[in-house]
Amino acid sequence: MTSNFHKYQAQTTPHPLAMEVSHANGSYIYDTNNKAYLDFVAGVSATPLGHSHPKVISAIKEQLDKYLHVMVYGEYIQKPAVELAKLLAENLPYPLESTYLVNSGTEAIEGALKLAKRATGRTEIISAKNAYHGNTMGSMSVMGYEERKQAFRPLVPDVRFITFNNEEDLNSITKKTAGVILETIQGGAGFIEPENGYLEKVRKRCDAVGALLILDEIQPGMGRTGTLFGFENYNCIPDILVTGKGLGGGMPIGAFTASRKLMNLLQDNPKLGHITTFGGHPVIAASALATLKEITESNLMAQALEKEQLFRKLLVHPLIEAVRGKGLMLAIITPSADITNEVILQCQDKGLILFWLLFEPKAIRITPPLTISNDEIIEGCSIIMDVLNKIQ
Repeated sequence: MTSNFHKYQAQTTPHPLAMEVSHANGSYIYDTNNKAYLDFVAGVSATPLGHSHPKVISAIKEQLDKYLHVMVYGEYIQKPAVELAKLLAENLPYPLESTYLVNSGTEAIEGALKLAKRATGRTEIISAKNAYHGNTMGSMSVMGYEERKQAFRPLVPDVRFITFNNEEDLNSITKKTAGVILETIQGGAGFIEPENGYLEKVRKRCDAVGALLILDEIQPGMGRTGTLFGFENYNCIPDILVTGKGLGGGMPIGAFTASRKLMNLLQDNPKLGHITTFGGHPVIAASALATLKEITESNLMAQALEKEQLFRKLLVHPLIEAVRGKGLMLAIITPSADITNEVILQCQDKGLILFWLLFEPKAIRITPPLTISNDEIIEGCSIIMDVLNKIQ
């Protein structure tokens, strides 16, 4: 299987981890030798309830017996998609009440950017340096990392970049600006939180000039920061909310949510302003609905903050310069990229899954399932400490 993987499946890097997966359950992934790996990454924040959660699996199986895809998005009434959009609205502040379901986070970003331009009649988009919003052409255009996009130019024009948490840069947001797009917590940059009321100040500036604020919650969302969405921690409500990853509970999904007034602009002038064949797919929507219900009806969000404190208590070492982030969206910062690489690779050998961040080479991703137990946290952190001690 390994040779076929390299021969027939397109790769994203020259050296993929290439672990052959047999099955996964709870906080563990098992390879074909039945070796167990404790998962501190959760599919890059995409499986908030862990692997093979019974409520998610049950919802998927129940929908499978009813129907799969029947019609392009938005034409037929399909109960799982309607209930998912309704539950999102019930758990979001006004006026975030209308959700467009798509297939991935990057597609949701594309829809949000289009909506900002359609609503304002403007063309300029402002993003942040070291931002990551996906890899399609529009999303790549608002990526604030030139090394990753220079080979694919020309990209979408009229994009300007500001520095996250730099208040002076907010003067760059003007009456020419259609939308400002920011990650609530910068992910690829190293899990950088907003400071000193930064998002509130962005919100006020957008209001002053008539620009729309788009917040990318693809990573922080779905309870990972102790609230359903990260922006709830920072007293800032966006005009357009983008989510994905964890919303699907392990199935591929994306969504962007705005007011009914804004979202209605995609219905006309032109008609079909945004369309997708498989958005709101009934099986995926059923999985997302079960996931959202479990997160909002349980105490997993409160537990995320308690588990953060356990991580911070255990992750103390001379080679750990900082632990950034909030809740169960954490990043260990080591003194060098070489140390980070050694920790990630050696931990996998010892049965612990960690991962890299896109733009911060010294960062080690820790984004486990929200369902991870305290004992599993202790087990995984013990492995990290053992590896760091050997490196030291």
